[in-house]
Amino acid sequence: MRAAGLSRSRIAALIAEGALKDADGRTVTDARRKVKAGEEWLLTPPPPLPAAPEPEDIPLCVVHEDRDLIVIDKPAGMIVHPAPGAASGTLVNALLHRCGPLPGVGGVRRPGIVHRIDKDTSGLLVAAKTHAAHIGLAALFAEHDVERLYRAVCRGTPRRDDPRIAGLAGVSLSPGWIRVETRIGRHPTDRKRMAVLRGPREGRRAVTHLRTIRPLGPASLIECRLETGRTHQIRVHMSHLGHALVGDPVYGRGGMGGGGRGAAGRGASGAREALRAFPRQALHAAVLGFRHPVSGRNLRFEAPFPADLEGLTAACAEG
Repeated sequence: MRAAGLSRSRIAALIAEGALKDADGRTVTDARRKVKAGEEWLLTPPPPLPAAPEPEDIPLCVVHEDRDLIVIDKPAGMIVHPAPGAASGTLVNALLHRCGPLPGVGGVRRPGIVHRIDKDTSGLLVAAKTHAAHIGLAALFAEHDVERLYRAVCRGTPRRDDPRIAGLAGVSLSPGWIRVETRIGRHPTDRKRMAVLRGPREGRRAVTHLRTIRPLGPASLIECRLETGRTHQIRVHMSHLGHALVGDPVYGRGGMGGGGRGAAGRGASGAREALRAFPRQALHAAVLGFRHPVSGRNLRFEAPFPADLEGLTAACAEG
């Protein structure tokens, strides 16, 4: 493998992004994999991104806007900021067209961005339009002084009296809620994934509170309240509990799925087909609340379920 001019950290990042193939054309994502003498592997860095994101006329669902900040109800499928392989069509490109130049505290590729949600997660996100708002919002998120509530559809039904859940490391019960506290970091062998890590000094502390709103045959409508905001936190924690989110392509394999047994038979076939066919993780950032970083006003916004999630819950309920 020839990688002249690239640092070790850059090579490791490229491998994690799937840019390395072995002699048989298979993607290699484990940077620690042993190389045999004489082997030749191909590392293909992505083309360089433009020096700065360009404004693009992309429609946005604006929930709130003032001179300092803007709150967006992001659709599933939209990436928040440019990255290798996605230099355009992002929320940042749309914001630059609507709002003009944004503060660069987040870096040239993430102007105004203080937090993000995954490409295929829908829902609320706030961006700063001024330097003062960016600094203030970043401090609120760093201090976890933001209300962030998600609604989702998971496989099975997470029950507070389920011994399989109660026996898991980091799980405790509070009135009406299941509390999950673990360490989350990069998966030890698949750098594209996050994972629950066992060591007390590994990863970062992650806390999720969840409750079941309504069982839906083989699935359930749930609510998750974030105490911290780690990458893929809800998706990782729900998989850890054995109730992965419906449609999750990374963490959705296996799972207890115990909530569907009572709906077995012909009546459940439509629901199970809807679950199988759902094309994204069934996760929606439904509530976002925070203190305005400039005016000091308390703000709270709520975004309803998008049409695809409404259809999924209806299909499951009918099943």
